Formats: sequence, C-alpha cells, structure tokens
Amino acid sequence: MLASLVRFLGDFDRAEDAAQEAFAIAARRWPESGVPTNPGAWLVTTARNRAIDRIRRERTLAEKIHLLLPEPDAVMEEPDDTVIKDERLELIFTCCHPALALEGQVALTLRALGGLETAEIARAFLVSEETMKRRLSRAKNKIKATGIPFAVPAAHRLPDRLDAVLAVIYLIYNEGYRGRVDLGAEAIHLGRMLAALMPGEPEAHGLLALMTIHHARRRARFSGEDLVLLDDQDRSLWDMGQIEEGRAALDRALALGGRGSYVVQAAIASLQTRERVDWPQVAELYGRLAELTGSPVVELNRAVALAQAGDPGGALRAVDRLDLDGYLYFHSTRAELLRRLGRDDAARAAYGRALELATTTPERRFLTRRIEEL
Repeated sequence: MLASLVRFLGDFDRAEDAAQEAFAIAARRWPESGVPTNPGAWLVTTARNRAIDRIRRERTLAEKIHLLLPEPDAVMEEPDDTVIKDERLELIFTCCHPALALEGQVALTLRALGGLETAEIARAFLVSEETMKRRLSRAKNKIKATGIPFAVPAAHRLPDRLDAVLAVIYLIYNEGYRGRVDLGAEAIHLGRMLAALMPGEPEAHGLLALMTIHHARRRARFSGEDLVLLDDQDRSLWDMGQIEEGRAALDRALALGGRGSYVVQAAIASLQTRERVDWPQVAELYGRLAELTGSPVVELNRAVALAQAGDPGGALRAVDRLDLDGYLYFHSTRAELLRRLGRDDAARAAYGRALELATTTPERRFLTRRIEEL
C-alpha cells in the first residue's frame, strides 16, 4: 500500500499520512458497514482520494494538482499482483539509493518496508528518537530535492544497485545478530521479500540463505551473558526448520549459477551446521571469498578454518601477515592460536589486547575467562 502511494504521490511523508488516514477511516466505518470485498483496493483508493483533497487545500501546490489527479478509470479497484510487486521493488531501490547516506538508507528501509515506528528503529540502533527522526527527514528530503526516481534501475545499472540493496539488508541483519533479534528477524523478512521479487537473482537467495542459517543458531550463541563458540554450542537449541529453509535458498542460488560473495558465505554457514564439519572445504571456500572481496577479515576467518583443519602453525603465520591491529577478533584469534601452540605468555598478551578492544559484556566475559584459564 505504501509503495503504491509513494509512486502515486512522489512523496514519502504524504504517502504515510494518507495511509494512516485511510486506516483510521476504515477503523471507524468497517465495524458498521462491513469489510469491503477488496479491502486493499479500498484502502489505496481512499488514501489517494484523501491525499488529493489535502493537496487541493494546500494552495501552494495548486498548479500541480492536475498531475496527481487520475482519470476515473485509473483508480485501482482491483490491485494487480504484478503492479504491486513492481511497486514494492521500486520502493526497495529508492530507499537504498546510493545518493542517500548509508544510515538514511537503513532507517528508511526499516520505516517504509519493515513498517517499524521511528521509536522502534531508534531503540534498535541505540540512538534517540529525535536523532532517528532527523535521519529519516534527511533521507526523504534528499529524495525530494534531487529527484531520485521511484524506479528499478536500468538493466546496466542493476548489478551495482542490487549490491547496495543487499548490503543494507545485511547491515540490518548484523545489527540484529549482535543480540537485537528483532532486527535480525526484520532483515530476514526483507530478504524473503527481495528474493520473491527478484527470483532470478542468485545473490538475493544467497543472502537469504546466509541470514536464515545464522539466525537458526542464535539461541545457542549465548549462555546467560556468556558467549558460546560454535564447537561448544548446544545443537538442540538450533532451529532446524530455519536451517533447512536456508539450505533450500542456497540450493536455489546455486541452481541459478550463483558464485558471488553471499552465496559463498551461505555455503560456508551451511557446512558449519553439519554434524561433522569439513574444515578443509570451509578453508577452501574462505579462499574463494577472499578472492572475491579482498578482505583481510575473510583471510582471518580462513586462518581459523585452517586451524580447525589441524594446522594452527600455518594459521598463525597467515594471521601474522594481516594488518588488523585495531580489530578485536584479530587479537582474540591470534591468542587462541598461540594457546593451541603452547605459547601461553604470548597468548595472554594477545587476549589482553583483545579485551582492550571489546565493547560488549559477553565479549569481555569470554576474554576474561580465557585469560584466567591460562
């Protein structure tokens, strides 16, 4: 409904106001008159008509009224599924337009596509409601001022723009994965929506698979306030239904010829849920991912897989070639490798450096416990 109104009005705020007004009218009328045969069409038509009435009353926009008035037979009486699908896809690409600041893309995506209230988004990102209001306002004003089109990009621009959309959804998920499960679930909802709207895009299915498989293990990642590593997790707490959903999405991505970074990450996550993890294969996939991304963090994860495959010495040499001094997990990984090699003093120093960089209570508790065990 919101996507249809944004396309019709070309304005997020007007669309949201019109939608709220239509729902308020429905709440008053439907208990007495009954629910219409097509409630969606009724709500959209009522919202459009109310928006037109409001624009008519605002004399500063009088010259634009004729552009907004539909012909009588153009009012949507029976919403077409194809039209609704296209409008939702256009809304996703508008919210994630690269001309907007990343924080604005995230906020607008959660507001417009997730339906979250401003206060909910603010709480999730640990900022004040006023700060989040300003982020949303800046994003909406940028869309209006620069004329960002409400449209799916042209075919030659789609890959880059799709990457931006996927990155925003994954960023939302990562915020939720750090303990705010509501955002993790919201990102999966957005991922399912995108995969349904773009069924031929393997990376959309790959991202959905990655998020779903990770999310299935969320209950086992903590014991009280203590962080639990993968090897020590209680697998009975894993949601096997979600893991199977993730594997099905991964199979779909692979069937489409997907070999991109999200598909590779999903394949790694899937392997790590097997009863016996094939760590050499995980290390090989991390090598492929490193080629795709050039990320030293991926190289760090590859080193972990090498250690799990039985080569902690080789893993340590790989880690020591990385320039990640300000990264918590560089030091905690290096400490674990030193511990496995019996170099306790060096391990204690590396854990200490990681502790200095830790920002959450579970991280600090885990690292303190590791130091005490040495």
